[in-house]
Amino acid sequence: MGAQSNTTSKVSPRVSTRKRSTTLQHLFDLDSNGNKIANNNVGSSSSSSSSSFNSEHEETLSAVSYCTFVSAFTENECPTQQELKRQKLLQLLSFVKTNKNSIPVQVLSSLISMISANLFRPLPPPSNPSITADFPDDEDTMSAYSPVWSHLQLVYDILIRLVINNDPKVLRQYIDNQFVINLLALFQSEDPRERDSLKNVYHRIYSRFTFYRAFMRKSMNDVFLHYVFESERHCGIRELLEIWGSIINGFTMPLKEEHKLFLMRVLVPFHKTKGMQAYHRQLAYCVSQFVQKEPVLGGIVVRGILKYWPVTNCQKEVLLIGELEELVENIDPDQYRKLAVPLCNQITRCLNSWNSQVAERALYVWNNEHFVKMISVAMEEVFPVVVEGMEKNLKWHWSKSVRQLTENVKVMLEEMDPILYSKCLQEIELRGSKAHQAEIKRKQNWDRIEMAAAQHQYFQPPHFICV
Repeated sequence: MGAQSNTTSKVSPRVSTRKRSTTLQHLFDLDSNGNKIANNNVGSSSSSSSSSFNSEHEETLSAVSYCTFVSAFTENECPTQQELKRQKLLQLLSFVKTNKNSIPVQVLSSLISMISANLFRPLPPPSNPSITADFPDDEDTMSAYSPVWSHLQLVYDILIRLVINNDPKVLRQYIDNQFVINLLALFQSEDPRERDSLKNVYHRIYSRFTFYRAFMRKSMNDVFLHYVFESERHCGIRELLEIWGSIINGFTMPLKEEHKLFLMRVLVPFHKTKGMQAYHRQLAYCVSQFVQKEPVLGGIVVRGILKYWPVTNCQKEVLLIGELEELVENIDPDQYRKLAVPLCNQITRCLNSWNSQVAERALYVWNNEHFVKMISVAMEEVFPVVVEGMEKNLKWHWSKSVRQLTENVKVMLEEMDPILYSKCLQEIELRGSKAHQAEIKRKQNWDRIEMAAAQHQYFQPPHFICV
């Protein structure tokens, strides 16, 4: 009995240990099986999500591939295909709007390739190569609405959304220098709608891609210089100057030498071109921005405009007189004395113009307080020229309104300095009398010469030549 109990007591611990180990092993097995099941569930869910992502990805790539085909909008093309492509472009635009900063690299690369295929195309020849844009409102001579615009508009919208919503460092490998140059070449398009979209895209790229700014400025300068000094034919000068206006507005003080050279070598010579009327408002804004930031530059601009003053184009003269009037308001007062004489000489020539619009616009300048202040700084040098111009208008100008305006300006000048004005009148009368006496003397000399020639011919025997 005792032995049996001892045996039992010895065996029982071994049995209990075996059961405990079996139980732990069972628990370990259950845990591992649970992990496997969980992993299988996660894997299945991730695979399902990736499959759905891949399906959406493939659908987008399929739409991009379809839109890469360029429609020419000819009679042979099927309108259904054109409409289908427009729907695909709308689908891509919606995709770009909803997926901000999360577009896969493969899709992004395909989108840029599709955009390049649609935009970077050979432009049609100009509708009328002999016509330069002399009139800003005459869009018929310079603009030809493209039938492809229904597709191009959506492509430009996709591009600008990509530029706005994505990191420039990510887009840098797709939108490179050549891409920017190709965009700049499209400003030659005669369709104003395309040029307006280009302006927005190009400006967005300039503002966000800071590492391209110097290159983009130089590229635009090359276009400007070619236009001013070689071709004088470009459809997008107005839009490019609008971009430059916002760029100049963001320049910090003091201005860099590069920016001053742009003013002197590019913007000022723009005033000599034939088609200046088409973009004068944008040009004047760019110039005024420079002068507002550094008033010392006003003297350079005024002298440059006077250098390129038109001879026979009355419309340009009216525009330039208005620009000079605005510049005078921002010029450094220390330059008043240097600029008063050349500026007043040109204004006086304009108020003596036989074109009534030019003469009236020049006379209205005298209502500007800053201009009158400039004249008062150098009255001794300016008054003789101005008073002579006023007297010529009162005596000889054909327009009644011009004579009336001249009379008003004369009253104002007499009030400024009556003694100097009367002195100038006396000098004018003295010069007139001297000129009259010189004319009489010249006529007498010619009469004497004619009489002597007649007497010489009378006494000179005729000469006969025998043949």
